[in-house]
Amino acid sequence: MSDVLKVPTMAEFMATGKQPEVLFWVGCAGSFDDRARKITKAFVRLLNKAKVDFAVLGTEESCTGDPAKRSGNEFLFQMQAVTNIEVLNAYEVKKIVTACPHCFNTLKNEYPSLGGDYAVMHHTQFLKSLLEEGRLSIEGGKFKGKRITFHDPCYLGRANDVYEAPRDLIQKLDAELVEMKNCRKKGLCCGAGGAQMFKDAEKGDKEINIERTEQAMEVTPEIIATGCPFCNTMMTDGVKNKAEGKIEVMDVAELIANANDL
Repeated sequence: MSDVLKVPTMAEFMATGKQPEVLFWVGCAGSFDDRARKITKAFVRLLNKAKVDFAVLGTEESCTGDPAKRSGNEFLFQMQAVTNIEVLNAYEVKKIVTACPHCFNTLKNEYPSLGGDYAVMHHTQFLKSLLEEGRLSIEGGKFKGKRITFHDPCYLGRANDVYEAPRDLIQKLDAELVEMKNCRKKGLCCGAGGAQMFKDAEKGDKEINIERTEQAMEVTPEIIATGCPFCNTMMTDGVKNKAEGKIEVMDVAELIANANDL
Protein backbone atom coordinates (compact mmCIF):
# COMPACT_ATOMS: atom_id res chain seq x y z
CA MET A 1 0.00 0.00 0.00
CA SER A 2 1.61 3.23 -1.13
CA ASP A 3 1.50 6.24 1.17
CA VAL A 4 2.32 8.62 -1.68
CA LEU A 5 -1.06 10.22 -2.30
CA LYS A 6 -1.96 12.62 -5.06
CA VAL A 7 -3.82 15.50 -3.39
CA PRO A 8 -3.89 18.69 -5.49
CA THR A 9 -4.93 22.04 -4.00
CA MET A 10 -7.46 24.50 -5.41
CA ALA A 11 -4.61 27.00 -5.86
CA GLU A 12 -2.76 24.50 -8.09
CA PHE A 13 -5.90 23.88 -10.15
CA MET A 14 -6.57 27.60 -10.60
CA ALA A 15 -2.96 28.16 -11.65
CA THR A 16 -3.59 25.89 -14.64
CA GLY A 17 -6.93 27.54 -15.39
CA LYS A 18 -8.95 24.41 -14.55
CA GLN A 19 -11.76 23.63 -12.11
CA PRO A 20 -11.92 20.30 -10.24
CA GLU A 21 -15.06 18.18 -10.38
CA VAL A 22 -15.39 18.46 -6.61
CA LEU A 23 -13.74 20.12 -3.63
CA PHE A 24 -12.85 17.68 -0.84
CA TRP A 25 -13.44 19.47 2.47
CA VAL A 26 -11.11 17.63 4.85
CA GLY A 27 -12.21 19.17 8.16
CA CYS A 28 -10.29 19.62 11.41
CA ALA A 29 -10.43 15.98 12.51
CA GLY A 30 -9.48 14.65 9.07
CA SER A 31 -6.52 17.04 8.99
CA PHE A 32 -5.11 16.86 12.51
CA ASP A 33 -6.40 13.76 14.34
CA ASP A 34 -4.10 10.77 13.73
CA ARG A 35 -6.97 8.27 13.58
CA ALA A 36 -9.17 10.45 11.36
CA ARG A 37 -6.27 11.05 8.97
CA LYS A 38 -6.50 7.37 8.06
CA ILE A 39 -10.09 7.97 6.95
CA THR A 40 -8.94 10.95 4.86
CA LYS A 41 -6.25 8.83 3.21
CA ALA A 42 -8.67 5.96 2.51
CA PHE A 43 -11.12 8.36 0.86
CA VAL A 44 -8.36 9.99 -1.23
CA ARG A 45 -7.24 6.55 -2.44
CA LEU A 46 -10.81 5.84 -3.54
CA LEU A 47 -11.05 9.21 -5.34
CA ASN A 48 -7.78 8.50 -7.14
CA LYS A 49 -8.93 4.97 -8.00
CA ALA A 50 -12.15 6.38 -9.51
CA LYS A 51 -10.09 9.02 -11.38
CA VAL A 52 -12.04 11.87 -9.80
CA ASP A 53 -10.65 15.35 -10.46
CA PHE A 54 -10.71 16.72 -6.92
CA ALA A 55 -8.85 19.34 -4.94
CA VAL A 56 -8.49 20.46 -1.31
CA LEU A 57 -8.06 23.97 0.05
CA GLY A 58 -5.00 22.93 2.06
CA THR A 59 -3.82 25.71 4.35
CA GLU A 60 -6.69 27.92 3.13
CA GLU A 61 -9.25 25.65 4.81
CA SER A 62 -10.23 26.50 8.37
CA CYS A 63 -12.88 25.15 10.78
CA THR A 64 -16.44 25.47 9.45
CA GLY A 65 -17.48 26.91 12.81
CA ASP A 66 -19.65 23.98 13.86
CA PRO A 67 -18.16 23.60 17.39
CA ALA A 68 -18.42 27.34 17.99
CA LYS A 69 -22.07 27.47 16.90
CA ARG A 70 -23.11 24.36 18.85
CA SER A 71 -21.48 25.65 22.02
CA GLY A 72 -23.30 28.98 21.68
CA ASN A 73 -20.68 31.31 20.21
CA GLU A 74 -22.63 32.59 17.20
CA PHE A 75 -20.25 35.52 16.70
CA LEU A 76 -17.21 33.24 16.31
CA PHE A 77 -19.20 30.90 14.05
CA GLN A 78 -20.10 33.71 11.67
CA MET A 79 -16.52 34.98 11.59
CA GLN A 80 -15.23 31.49 10.71
CA ALA A 81 -18.01 30.85 8.19
CA VAL A 82 -17.61 34.16 6.34
CA THR A 83 -13.83 33.63 6.09
CA ASN A 84 -14.39 30.20 4.49
CA ILE A 85 -17.15 31.48 2.21
CA GLU A 86 -14.87 34.23 0.86
CA VAL A 87 -12.25 31.61 -0.02
CA LEU A 88 -14.77 29.18 -1.54
CA ASN A 89 -16.48 31.87 -3.61
CA ALA A 90 -13.16 33.26 -4.83
CA TYR A 91 -12.42 29.79 -6.23
CA GLU A 92 -15.98 29.57 -7.65
CA VAL A 93 -16.54 26.27 -5.85
CA LYS A 94 -19.82 24.58 -6.83
CA LYS A 95 -19.63 21.09 -5.34
CA ILE A 96 -18.17 19.95 -2.00
CA VAL A 97 -17.69 16.46 -0.54
CA THR A 98 -16.68 15.82 3.07
CA ALA A 99 -16.20 12.81 5.34
CA CYS A 100 -17.39 14.78 8.39
CA PRO A 101 -21.16 15.08 8.99
CA HIS A 102 -20.59 18.17 11.15
CA CYS A 103 -18.89 19.95 8.24
CA PHE A 104 -21.50 18.49 5.86
CA ASN A 105 -24.42 19.85 7.89
CA THR A 106 -22.86 23.27 8.45
CA LEU A 107 -21.77 23.79 4.83
CA LYS A 108 -25.08 22.50 3.47
CA ASN A 109 -27.58 24.13 5.80
CA GLU A 110 -25.94 27.10 7.50
CA TYR A 111 -23.62 28.63 4.89
CA PRO A 112 -26.32 29.57 2.31
CA SER A 113 -27.79 32.33 4.51
CA LEU A 114 -24.29 33.85 4.78
CA GLY A 115 -23.68 33.80 1.02
CA GLY A 116 -22.17 30.35 0.59
CA ASP A 117 -24.39 28.23 -1.67
CA TYR A 118 -22.88 24.89 -2.68
CA ALA A 119 -23.95 21.36 -3.59
CA VAL A 120 -22.69 19.44 -0.54
CA MET A 121 -22.38 15.65 -0.29
CA HIS A 122 -21.31 13.29 2.46
CA HIS A 123 -18.53 10.96 1.35
CA THR A 124 -20.83 7.92 1.52
CA GLN A 125 -23.27 9.64 -0.86
CA PHE A 126 -20.44 10.52 -3.21
CA LEU A 127 -18.97 7.01 -3.14
CA LYS A 128 -22.42 5.58 -3.87
CA SER A 129 -22.77 7.91 -6.87
CA LEU A 130 -19.34 6.80 -8.17
CA LEU A 131 -20.48 3.20 -7.83
CA GLU A 132 -23.73 3.86 -9.72
CA GLU A 133 -21.84 5.65 -12.50
CA GLY A 134 -19.50 2.66 -12.87
CA ARG A 135 -16.44 4.70 -11.92
CA LEU A 136 -15.78 2.65 -8.80
CA SER A 137 -16.28 -1.03 -8.09
CA ILE A 138 -16.47 -2.67 -4.69
CA GLU A 139 -15.07 -6.09 -3.95
CA GLY A 140 -16.47 -8.03 -0.99
CA GLY A 141 -13.10 -9.62 -0.37
CA LYS A 142 -12.05 -9.78 3.25
CA PHE A 143 -15.42 -8.42 4.51
CA LYS A 144 -17.59 -11.05 2.85
CA GLY A 145 -19.98 -12.49 5.44
CA LYS A 146 -18.64 -10.28 8.27
CA ARG A 147 -21.19 -8.99 10.76
CA ILE A 148 -21.12 -5.20 10.48
CA THR A 149 -23.38 -2.73 12.30
CA PHE A 150 -23.62 0.90 11.21
CA HIS A 151 -23.75 3.70 13.78
CA ASP A 152 -25.79 6.63 12.41
CA PRO A 153 -24.06 10.00 12.96
CA CYS A 154 -26.60 12.56 14.26
CA TYR A 155 -25.76 15.20 11.66
CA LEU A 156 -25.94 12.72 8.80
CA GLY A 157 -29.04 10.81 9.88
CA ARG A 158 -31.57 12.70 11.93
CA ALA A 159 -30.39 16.15 10.83
CA ASN A 160 -30.21 15.40 7.10
CA ASP A 161 -32.13 12.15 6.51
CA VAL A 162 -29.15 10.31 5.00
CA TYR A 163 -29.57 6.71 6.10
CA GLU A 164 -29.28 4.48 3.05
CA ALA A 165 -26.03 5.52 1.32
CA PRO A 166 -23.67 4.10 3.99
CA ARG A 167 -25.79 0.96 4.38
CA ASP A 168 -25.90 0.36 0.61
CA LEU A 169 -22.10 0.55 0.50
CA ILE A 170 -21.72 -1.90 3.41
CA GLN A 171 -24.06 -4.38 1.72
CA LYS A 172 -22.03 -4.11 -1.51
CA LEU A 173 -19.15 -5.65 0.49
CA ASP A 174 -21.25 -8.85 0.76
CA ALA A 175 -21.22 -8.25 4.50
CA GLU A 176 -24.05 -9.08 6.89
CA LEU A 177 -25.52 -5.74 7.97
CA VAL A 178 -26.97 -6.04 11.48
CA GLU A 179 -28.95 -3.16 12.99
CA MET A 180 -28.78 -1.90 16.57
CA LYS A 181 -32.07 -1.36 18.41
CA ASN A 182 -31.51 2.40 18.13
CA CYS A 183 -30.83 3.06 14.45
CA ARG A 184 -31.85 5.38 11.65
CA LYS A 185 -34.36 7.98 12.97
CA LYS A 186 -34.02 6.49 16.47
CA GLY A 187 -30.23 6.49 16.39
CA LEU A 188 -28.41 7.28 19.63
CA CYS A 189 -25.72 9.98 19.69
CA CYS A 190 -22.13 8.79 20.26
CA GLY A 191 -21.73 11.57 22.81
CA ALA A 192 -19.47 13.91 20.81
CA GLY A 193 -22.03 16.16 19.09
CA GLY A 194 -22.89 19.70 20.13
CA ALA A 195 -19.18 20.43 20.82
CA GLN A 196 -19.24 17.81 23.63
CA MET A 197 -16.16 16.32 21.93
CA PHE A 198 -14.12 19.19 23.33
CA LYS A 199 -15.31 19.41 26.93
CA ASP A 200 -15.25 17.29 30.04
CA ALA A 201 -18.16 15.00 30.76
CA GLU A 202 -21.00 16.24 32.95
CA LYS A 203 -22.15 14.38 36.05
CA GLY A 204 -24.05 11.16 35.41
CA ASP A 205 -23.99 7.41 35.81
CA LYS A 206 -22.63 6.43 32.41
CA GLU A 207 -20.91 7.95 29.38
CA ILE A 208 -23.09 8.04 26.25
CA ASN A 209 -20.42 6.32 24.14
CA ILE A 210 -20.40 3.38 26.60
CA GLU A 211 -24.19 3.09 26.31
CA ARG A 212 -23.92 3.17 22.52
CA THR A 213 -21.10 0.60 22.47
CA GLU A 214 -23.20 -1.71 24.64
CA GLN A 215 -26.07 -1.37 22.15
CA ALA A 216 -23.67 -2.35 19.38
CA MET A 217 -22.39 -5.33 21.38
CA GLU A 218 -25.97 -6.65 21.71
CA VAL A 219 -25.96 -7.52 17.97
CA THR A 220 -22.49 -9.15 18.21
CA PRO A 221 -20.80 -7.35 15.31
CA GLU A 222 -17.25 -7.99 14.19
CA ILE A 223 -17.04 -4.38 12.96
CA ILE A 224 -18.79 -1.15 13.97
CA ALA A 225 -18.93 1.01 10.84
CA THR A 226 -19.03 4.79 11.19
CA GLY A 227 -19.40 7.74 8.83
CA CYS A 228 -17.99 10.45 11.10
CA PRO A 229 -14.54 11.01 12.62
CA PHE A 230 -16.04 12.08 15.98
CA CYS A 231 -18.27 8.98 16.12
CA ASN A 232 -15.21 6.89 15.23
CA THR A 233 -13.29 8.30 18.21
CA MET A 234 -16.19 7.79 20.64
CA MET A 235 -16.99 4.26 19.49
CA THR A 236 -13.29 3.33 19.52
CA ASP A 237 -13.04 4.55 23.12
CA GLY A 238 -16.20 2.59 23.99
CA VAL A 239 -14.79 -0.59 22.45
CA LYS A 240 -11.50 -0.15 24.35
CA ASN A 241 -13.57 0.05 27.53
CA LYS A 242 -15.96 -2.84 26.86
CA ALA A 243 -14.68 -5.15 24.12
CA GLU A 244 -11.04 -4.47 23.31
CA GLY A 245 -9.69 -6.82 20.67
CA LYS A 246 -13.13 -8.22 19.88
CA ILE A 247 -14.64 -5.47 17.69
CA GLU A 248 -13.05 -3.18 15.09
CA VAL A 249 -14.27 0.37 14.44
CA MET A 250 -13.87 1.49 10.82
CA ASP A 251 -15.17 4.28 8.61
CA VAL A 252 -17.18 3.18 5.56
CA ALA A 253 -14.46 4.62 3.28
CA GLU A 254 -11.85 2.50 5.05
CA LEU A 255 -13.97 -0.62 4.58
CA ILE A 256 -14.22 -0.03 0.83
CA ALA A 257 -10.55 0.97 0.43
CA ASN A 258 -9.40 -2.12 2.37
CA ALA A 259 -11.74 -4.39 0.41
CA ASN A 260 -10.17 -3.02 -2.79
CA ASP A 261 -6.64 -3.39 -1.35
CA LEU A 262 -6.01 0.35 -1.68
